[in-house]
Amino acid sequence: MHRRTEESAEVSPAIEGRPALTGDTIAAISTPAGEGAIALVRISGPTAVAVGDKIFRGKKTPSQFAPHIQHVGEIIDEAGRLIDQAMLSVHRAPASYTGEDLVEISCHGGTLVTAKVLEACLRSGARGARPGEFTERAFLNGKMDLTQAEAVIDLIRAKTDLALRSATEQLEGRLGQKIRKIRDALVDLVAHINAAIDFPEEGIAPDEGEILHARLDSIRIELSSLLETADHGRILREGVRVVIYGATNAGKSSLLNRLLGFDRVIVSETHGTTRDTIEEMLNLRGVPLRLVDTAGLRPSASDLEREGITRTEKSLRTADLLLHVADQSAPTPAHFADTAQNGNEIVLLNKSDLPEHSDWKDFRALRISCVTEEGFPELKQEILMRITKQNLRPESAIAINARHRDCLRRALELCDRAHAAMRQGISSEYTVLDLNEALRAVGEVIGEIGVEDILDSVFNHFCIGK
Repeated sequence: MHRRTEESAEVSPAIEGRPALTGDTIAAISTPAGEGAIALVRISGPTAVAVGDKIFRGKKTPSQFAPHIQHVGEIIDEAGRLIDQAMLSVHRAPASYTGEDLVEISCHGGTLVTAKVLEACLRSGARGARPGEFTERAFLNGKMDLTQAEAVIDLIRAKTDLALRSATEQLEGRLGQKIRKIRDALVDLVAHINAAIDFPEEGIAPDEGEILHARLDSIRIELSSLLETADHGRILREGVRVVIYGATNAGKSSLLNRLLGFDRVIVSETHGTTRDTIEEMLNLRGVPLRLVDTAGLRPSASDLEREGITRTEKSLRTADLLLHVADQSAPTPAHFADTAQNGNEIVLLNKSDLPEHSDWKDFRALRISCVTEEGFPELKQEILMRITKQNLRPESAIAINARHRDCLRRALELCDRAHAAMRQGISSEYTVLDLNEALRAVGEVIGEIGVEDILDSVFNHFCIGK
């Protein structure tokens, strides 16, 4: 079987709009830190198999292995001393995750033994991988487009079934296919206009101008449709931002604990116990909620507490949904107003297990008890209803992220400008400049044009070994 050696390794050529890979070999631990039954160490690059030959002792050397088959053996150090018994498999280029020669070592999941296996790889010629470098190499080698690479981290971080399905479909290339369809339409349009400029003697039929307008309108509609999924994408990845606020001792932290199902926050009758915002994720019937507990609102002479209240006010401005909590057994707080008409606010009167103060008679609010959980089924239903009413509940698995939105927004603005120029009869040379820039912006989404400046931003979100 042919064995790739260090002498025969070549630098991977750059594909359209993508920088070439260097010829070095990388290694990393791909499983989470800590103890476990099994840990995975990956080696990728032109000398990955050669590194495997140096550290693996078994009936055969890795260079003799058939691809994609695990072999049991021993991992050894430079002196030949046993580090661990392990399983090793070889995945030869281009039929591997990275598109390069890839070696995967499944060893025991102890912290020290895993570190020793990685150290053996590094001492045998590999270097430590940067965060996300394995997936970056898969992208650079044409194994996936940039939307698929981003989907890997979305898949890892998914908190709900819909978020998982969205990441899976993006990883399969569904979003990339939509972007390519738009890009191909722009390429055809730009080519047509350039042909008209370069060969004016051919002429353009009168109705062809309207056809060009229609084709550009179709592209604008597709861009707008994708841009409308941006908020849903944010919710799938970050959750609906639900801010719990109100006076001190109203039961805000108790409400957070009850919704989560465990004691996340210290609860005390002492005023001003919560001094900072506290965030936790909750999966409410498939909808990801980012619950934010805040410092209680009241006049305070404490600089520390005032800072907490300032942070509360900042959280209120960025909330998708507000849960305004008050103590129904106490008088109405000075800051309190009837905000039940506010579409993104739910007023909660807590401590319904205690006698209600006369100030709250006939007051429109949802009455709950964080002690008995009375009213909690109604509260959860109301939260879901408000989310649906505000169109915050994602229904489609296709959803763009903030980077995609920036690229597509620029593309749409440029297409709008080109459309206006075409309607006004402005020279085609100016129109095609805008459309070329729109083409570049769309290409950035999938990483086919001008990606150099955005690669680090994308892959730095990954963990090392992925």
